Amino acid sequence: MRSLFRSRDPGPVVIVEPVPTVFPVIQGGDIAAVFAGKRVAGDFYDSIRVSPQRVLIGLLDIAGRREDNRHLLTAAQQIFRNAGCELFSRPDINESDAMTELNHLLNRGLIDASSGVRSCPAFIACYHEVFGTLCYTNAGHIPGLLRDATGISELDSTGLPLGLFSHATADARIVALEKSAALLLVSRGLIACEGRTNGSSDEFSLDRVKQLFQNAPANGAEALCSSILNSVNDFGGNVPLCDDRTALALIRTA
Repeated sequence: MRSLFRSRDPGPVVIVEPVPTVFPVIQGGDIAAVFAGKRVAGDFYDSIRVSPQRVLIGLLDIAGRREDNRHLLTAAQQIFRNAGCELFSRPDINESDAMTELNHLLNRGLIDASSGVRSCPAFIACYHEVFGTLCYTNAGHIPGLLRDATGISELDSTGLPLGLFSHATADARIVALEKSAALLLVSRGLIACEGRTNGSSDEFSLDRVKQLFQNAPANGAEALCSSILNSVNDFGGNVPLCDDRTALALIRTA
């Protein structure tokens, strides 16, 4: 795939930012994300409707500072939206094949746009409203957390982070969300937050996220994300943020 940002005459420097995400309305579901910080690093999330019954979701964490990777965030979003719509628009697709191909296109696009290597852990998923299924790839990202009546399960990595090797692939997996089940995605900056209130240097950790998630009421995706971020902020002692923190949730309500 050609880089989306090569030009014969670069001209003046223009700061390009990704398009702000407006989450689609989901039939029988609720989706939201909450972000804390000054957008100094590479956290990026997006969601779009790709067919009458499918919604695409993504949470990426591109290595480096935002002033250096804005063009990569924008490239990733263009591929996520354009290729996502093309791959998932038909009703009779093989979702696993489409997800694997989207992962491949994102990987190659990031390598081209960076003209080198830039690690980008990514969790990409397609939610089917009618079946309540989630087809996903986890390219070296923090495990997704799925809560249902049996407890919390981790959606572990299925491949290497994007942006490292041109021919790397990530396996696609499918899980079912029962009614009231919830998916929670968090960024590295969130779980790496260090405690300040009691002199501890422990990280917030994924285990703490799981404990909060297990006890959180299912009263909405945005409320769930906010409760997680508020707990992280309290744990960190309200010190200025040195990294992005992001939580994204999808709840099946019917």
